[in-house]
Amino acid sequence: MNALQLSDVTADPIQVLGMSFYFDPLTKEHGREHGLNVFEFYGLGRGGVLGDVDTQTVFDAFTFFDSGVIDALWTNAKTKADPVATASAHVQAAYAFADRTFGGIDPDVLAAFAAAARKVADAHTSAECPLLEGYRRFPEPSDPVHAAYLGTILLRELRGGLHIHAVNEVELDPVAACYLQDASIFTLHGYAESAAPTVTAELEAKKVRAEELTNAMVAASFDVLSDQEREALAEGTRAMFDALQHPVPVTR
Repeated sequence: MNALQLSDVTADPIQVLGMSFYFDPLTKEHGREHGLNVFEFYGLGRGGVLGDVDTQTVFDAFTFFDSGVIDALWTNAKTKADPVATASAHVQAAYAFADRTFGGIDPDVLAAFAAAARKVADAHTSAECPLLEGYRRFPEPSDPVHAAYLGTILLRELRGGLHIHAVNEVELDPVAACYLQDASIFTLHGYAESAAPTVTAELEAKKVRAEELTNAMVAASFDVLSDQEREALAEGTRAMFDALQHPVPVTR
């Protein structure tokens, strides 16, 4: 499997895997322990990997959200909890989700995936992916279940950051990009129906081109991997994605 094929086959599964813990019922409980609802826990937890930064920095990193949502998830949430501490708690909630889900996967498969994902993340040196840089500051866990799940988050933020760059490169308005991606996500991200763009052939062509550029840039990041490491990344992604439908708790 070459790097471009790997970029293509892992795109959607990594997107789903990396976000699957966000609104899990037990993640919601973790948020309550910090005085936050699950949406505030998401915003302050994910954004908190950037540090105690201003609202504009978070808005730029998230990009595809209405500014009012960022105010609720970040600016207002910061009055309730410390963002840096919340980010650490959010990662722990991710590990708890992994423990409830990936116990049926061979630890060697998870360890190989984690090593490949971390190699990709550590080789990325540009400033295009600030959320990746934030999550990369967390030490790689010795537990293969935790390390693999952190790997999915790293790869998700890598693709997300590169996609923002691609959208800007083709001069596609982020609001339009969000709408063309998924109208339901457009609403979830806080946009009013009146903000929906008029869909034209030109707009759709820009979106297609942005996806192509994103895939190519992710593939370039995968060039650091050997053939064996690429297969390990693909195998681990398949195994974890399948486990979402058939979760098995970890026993230690």
